[in-house]
Amino acid sequence: MVLDKLGDSLKATLRKITGATFVDERLIGELVKDIQRALLQADVNVQLVFSLTKSIKERALGERPPKGLGMREHVINIVYDELVKFLGGAQESEIPGTSGTAVPRRDKTTVELTHKPFKLMLVGLFGNGKTTTCGKLAKHYKKRGVKVAMLSTDTWRPAALDQLQQLGKQIDVPVFGDKALKDPTRIYREFEKELAQYDLIIIDTAGRDALSDDLISELDAINKTVKPDETLLVMNADIGQAAQKQAQAFHDTCSVTGVVITKLDGTAKGGGALTACSVTGAPVKFIGVGEKVDDFEEFKPKGFVGRLLGMGDIESLLEKAQEAFDQEDVEAVGKRMLSGEFNLVDLYEQMQAMRKMGPLSKVLGMLPGMGNANIPKEMIEVQDERLKKWKHVMDSMTRAELESPEETLNPGRVARIAQGSGQPESEVRALVKQYKQSKKMVRMIKGVGSEKDMQRAVQKMQAKMGKKVRLR
Repeated sequence: MVLDKLGDSLKATLRKITGATFVDERLIGELVKDIQRALLQADVNVQLVFSLTKSIKERALGERPPKGLGMREHVINIVYDELVKFLGGAQESEIPGTSGTAVPRRDKTTVELTHKPFKLMLVGLFGNGKTTTCGKLAKHYKKRGVKVAMLSTDTWRPAALDQLQQLGKQIDVPVFGDKALKDPTRIYREFEKELAQYDLIIIDTAGRDALSDDLISELDAINKTVKPDETLLVMNADIGQAAQKQAQAFHDTCSVTGVVITKLDGTAKGGGALTACSVTGAPVKFIGVGEKVDDFEEFKPKGFVGRLLGMGDIESLLEKAQEAFDQEDVEAVGKRMLSGEFNLVDLYEQMQAMRKMGPLSKVLGMLPGMGNANIPKEMIEVQDERLKKWKHVMDSMTRAELESPEETLNPGRVARIAQGSGQPESEVRALVKQYKQSKKMVRMIKGVGSEKDMQRAVQKMQAKMGKKVRLR
């Protein structure tokens, strides 16, 4: 992924600052050149790059560090602030992970569901992943407790409704549409009363190979009929700097309020698409970072830049944890830990939840400081593979073996589990060793502080992870 390369380049640049004895004009000049080089390689517009780095240089040379902040930290803070503004976010005076955790404020890149039913319409050209994005958006909001429905008004592609229905079945979200009707406005009117019972309606529209007169006319008609609360333009990341022109054209046609950039995980032009949209009246609001329905996230400039620079993204990490861990399960596991009861079933559930949060490399990237920890990618990949193997091992165990591994796992059972899971016996023993270490750690934690302190810690964790996105 090219954005990974951009992040690696920016992290290497900041390490020059953190490792320097003195921060002088020469070092700042090198920093600016390195940032320019990294952004240009990511296909960011030349003029935008020079405007950004000019601001960084002027602030780094002209501002005095605030009290309690050294010059090195101040320069890093400036780079963070300017990159956030550059990508459409509000300026932040505190970097996540440097002096506690900065809580990002809501900004213009966020879609706020302010009333029911909230209507979200997707527009765009053929081949940009509009229908797939409907499914991803629906899953995104459903996980947050929102009652969602999808509507297909695409009468150009014969399989458009079928595709949306398949996605709806996959994520258990209702889909409305009528192949017999060829007028998108009539389709909407036919289901308008039924759709009114939902919190959020996601409307898929037809595309064309280009923004032609008939597409403009069709979008104008459906826009006036539906009166969407938000109109999102879906664009493929490989459009690069041309995103600005397309975003502006759609904005002028149907008042686009935001952009969804898809396939941001595999193109050299991702940086160009992100920054091009940030200078139009249609900021990036969501990004697609993979092919799976869960490879989708709100675009939050502060968290995005934090990950690029290796400073983490606590807010997104907590959201992923909330989605992966059931609150009742957290409470139950917490109580078992407090009582000293910790078995392979608990470890198994934790591993399953961790897998839901995504690849280990992405999770680590959201932890402040871990992005700059220089953990070899090979080591992370090995751990990811090991978790998969251990899951197979646990799937081959009986309930008794999962609940009491120390008492039940004799050499004969280890051999049987290894054969059943298709893993070597050494992998079974490695899992048992990990379990014993985890249990020992739980006992050590239990020995620190009172039980009330531990209960308060669990309750605090629940409070953070139990928040739901609700309609105002």
